[in-house]
Amino acid sequence: MIKNILVGVDGSEHGRTAVRYAQWFAKRLDARVVGLHVVDIVSVEGPFFHDISGSLGFEPYLDFTSKVREALAERGKIVLEEFTASCAKEGVRSDTALQFGIIPSEICERAREADLVVIGHRGTNQKFSTGLLGGVAESVTRQCNEPVLVTPIEFAEIRSPLLAYDGSERASLAMHFAGELCSKLDLPLEVMTVERDRDLGERTLAEARRYLDPYKLRLETVIVEGHAAEQIPAEVKSRGHDLVFMGSHGHGRILELVLGSTTEYVLRNVACPVLLHR
Repeated sequence: MIKNILVGVDGSEHGRTAVRYAQWFAKRLDARVVGLHVVDIVSVEGPFFHDISGSLGFEPYLDFTSKVREALAERGKIVLEEFTASCAKEGVRSDTALQFGIIPSEICERAREADLVVIGHRGTNQKFSTGLLGGVAESVTRQCNEPVLVTPIEFAEIRSPLLAYDGSERASLAMHFAGELCSKLDLPLEVMTVERDRDLGERTLAEARRYLDPYKLRLETVIVEGHAAEQIPAEVKSRGHDLVFMGSHGHGRILELVLGSTTEYVLRNVACPVLLHR
């Protein structure tokens, strides 16, 4: 199941909450947590370099790239020391890694060694993001081949997960992960499908029940009419769910640009963690 958890560590409030969720899973699954801090080369060499150099006390508009790199690396070490101390306090096995590069790319590369990736909804560069979802979170959820847990700013213990299931291949992968995890953690699971055709919805849920039956879960199923992007957040709010399992980015990239992504809408409109599977 989950033995190695990778968590993005950046010193932000969202990042600290991501660490808490990673620790929560690690304690219950006897897993190891690897804290990854990436010194963003875009921040050092990109268009807002002068803002960063000024905030670190250097003269603006001068080439202090090497000094900025050193200062950011030192800050990264401090952030990782805080992470290590926090894991020790929680009794969680941990390792750390400090990388230079483009943050989403480095996370996805390191994710090859992990069973689960945990990242905050937003991070230290959130003011440079173009939307309500942080740029790093959006990029990682699109690129990463491992399951990704995107966490909100506030932590809450997981007691009532929801699986959004539409019968697609990616939703089936999310269902497998949900079954394994809920069984291991002795959690209930609600399976929801959004479908105007009642008969098709019943067949989809019957398929889910057959698959999940061997896990012996406390299982509920529900059919909801409407649009998935709107109904999933509504169900989370009305039923008090604190974790959503779903497949990641069901449309092709071009179609998403036109119609929008259910995945991104859900991430922007629920106040609980979302666990995505590609």
